[in-house]
Amino acid sequence: MANAKNKQKQEKCENCSEEFSKEFKLSGEKLVKKVKELIKEGNARKIIIKNEKGKAIMEIPVTVGAVGVVLAPVLAAVGALAALVTECTIEVVKKK
Repeated sequence: MANAKNKQKQEKCENCSEEFSKEFKLSGEKLVKKVKELIKEGNARKIIIKNEKGKAIMEIPVTVGAVGVVLAPVLAAVGALAALVTECTIEVVKKK
């Protein structure tokens, strides 16, 4: 029963108008720096990294409590991804 309620809340939140997205196009070498910067800002809900063709290759849910040790593996994965892509787009879903 609790799972059904959680799913409903998530669906409402995904469709709510309190969120908007912003995109940044950048080279792979600047990817990790930008992701760290966006996480430090603290108002991002999700960071989506897309390849040159616009296909999402990584989605990072960002929570207020996620810091330091929790994000270290994620940033390592972003670093490995940055080595593989020449250009990418970061889509940031934020709260209004």
